[in-house]
Amino acid sequence: VLVLESEIDGKVKIGRKGTSMYKITIHGRAAHAGLEPEKGINATVEIATIVNTIIALGNKEFGTTVVPTVMNSGTTTNTVPALATLDIDCRSFTLSEMQRVQAAINNLKPVHPDAKLKVTGGINRPPLETSATQALYEKCEAVAEKLGMGSIGSASVGGASDGNFAGIHTQVLDGLGAVGNGAHATHEHILASHLEPRASLLTALVKEILA
Repeated sequence: VLVLESEIDGKVKIGRKGTSMYKITIHGRAAHAGLEPEKGINATVEIATIVNTIIALGNKEFGTTVVPTVMNSGTTTNTVPALATLDIDCRSFTLSEMQRVQAAINNLKPVHPDAKLKVTGGINRPPLETSATQALYEKCEAVAEKLGMGSIGSASVGGASDGNFAGIHTQVLDGLGAVGNGAHATHEHILASHLEPRASLLTALVKEILA
């Protein structure tokens, strides 16, 4: 499988992190914040205690990131919040790390004994590991040398693609698409001058694979 996602600094992509997305929902109990806050169960407080626990699940050694992203809580300024939600983005280069994080998130408990905590989501893309890309990468470099392009280079990145799914079943090489910069930013662009050389590399690689 040849994936025509954009390159990274001119390099093809031989590794991608797997991705997991989770949503934590806390059900507390509403009460008047001024008259009788003690009768409520504050969902904001509950979700706040979870944030640092989530962050601590990251592991730099394995490139595992666990990032709290979107958080919502409360309804009015004078009401003890009865509902809070937190979205979590998790990424790692190894499936075992993703499974570790998933188990920890699924085992989260609320602080207040009467609060309710629900976790939804899970692993949605496995990592694309170098064991699935190395053979095609070596073939790509050999083709680039024949074309006089010099070394293409390779990189492992945090973003995921559909190549993550394919890598479970067959050989994959990713990042064979356009050369440019600014992914997902307002200045995102491709360089027209690189379109022809990139197309030539892809054509030659396909012919080499089919030979």
